[in-house]
Amino acid sequence: MPLNLLREHHDELTAEHGDPIVLVCASGARAEQAGALLDSVGLDRLSVLRGGIAGWQQHGGELNYGRGTWAMERQVRLTAGLLVFIGVVASTAYEPLKWIAGFVGAGLTFAAVTNTCAMSRVLGLLPHNRASDSGGRALLVALTGGEGTGGRAAG
Repeated sequence: MPLNLLREHHDELTAEHGDPIVLVCASGARAEQAGALLDSVGLDRLSVLRGGIAGWQQHGGELNYGRGTWAMERQVRLTAGLLVFIGVVASTAYEPLKWIAGFVGAGLTFAAVTNTCAMSRVLGLLPHNRASDSGGRALLVALTGGEGTGGRAAG
């Protein structure tokens, strides 16, 4: 379920349920945010997969890769690399374009220091990265016990 969907329906997340909830994301950071949000509304039987999918894989956990888009980190590396390459090559014709590479480098440094990534947020807006939230809505219904969110509870 997308984190923004959880945030959007924060006030609805109060229903009691008997199922355990395991929160998972690529690195664990968004799952931690979701965990704090769900914990603040009193949902219990809540666990976060520390280290995310990357940590799971590092500890020998099995993964089933489906067909889909590239991982966001890979998309960021490609985009940043292309911007740096284009900036350097284009700067041979027009010297001020070298600052494209400098800007990307500064952005990557800021992303590492703050553990945020503006480029991934922008790339996340592209159509191929915007998955249907119908599955998320079904999970939201399951968590809230309500039917006002437009989906059906997963069974």
